Amino acid sequence: MIGAATSRSGLRALTKTTILLSVVFLFALSSQTAAQKRFSRNYPAGQNVRLQLLNRTGTITVIGWNRAEVNITATMDAPVANIEPQNLSGTIVINLLRDNPGREVGDVNFTIRVPYYSMVDIETKIGNLSVTNISSGLVRAHISSEGDITLTNLGASAVAAENVMGDIFFDGELAAGGNYRFSTVSGTISLRIPFSSNFKLIATAPSTRNIVLGAFVNPNMSFLGDGRRVVGKWGDGSATITVTDQRGAIQFFRR
Repeated sequence: MIGAATSRSGLRALTKTTILLSVVFLFALSSQTAAQKRFSRNYPAGQNVRLQLLNRTGTITVIGWNRAEVNITATMDAPVANIEPQNLSGTIVINLLRDNPGREVGDVNFTIRVPYYSMVDIETKIGNLSVTNISSGLVRAHISSEGDITLTNLGASAVAAENVMGDIFFDGELAAGGNYRFSTVSGTISLRIPFSSNFKLIATAPSTRNIVLGAFVNPNMSFLGDGRRVVGKWGDGSATITVTDQRGAIQFFRR
């Protein structure tokens, strides 16, 4: 009997503890949900559409799709930022510095879907940037401090990707006469392009001399400065690739 009473007492204590933990968990979950808000807006898009986005911190994902519409969604951590997009003659402008002057704001994480033919110009201070499925005249991705840049399934004729600390990955086609620039201070720059590509190359890795051409090694490529720079061309050299990595590796892959 004493053992049974002890078991019942222990069971009641365990039940109380379980209920208390559940209440604490639900309170923490509701507090987190309350601290995070969501933004969503759609804009019609014509044949010439451009996205300009300037963020402070947070991830940015831009996806090209087969719709004549721009869809902007964002999740915002506290302190919640103001987001006031502008549609200026076909250019969608999102500028969180302008919309939040002198204010401290939390991370703003964007997912933006745009017509695949859109021009994309995005910039942030801290956070990863990703652009995929874009076949336009321009894709620019710039991180002024830290974060990775991932550019996949691109067919743009002008691509510029730059960060300070973080990796850069490009996977796409090179257009004839196109211009492609990639630059970082510390990170790995990886370029995955078709074997049938035609380009002139200037690749510089002054600190590491770590430049790997992979399948694109050929007699028209020259290693200069004891391996710090590679200059040359592949095919007829119609496109231009400029890659600079101060303290990391540059590597090419066959697509």
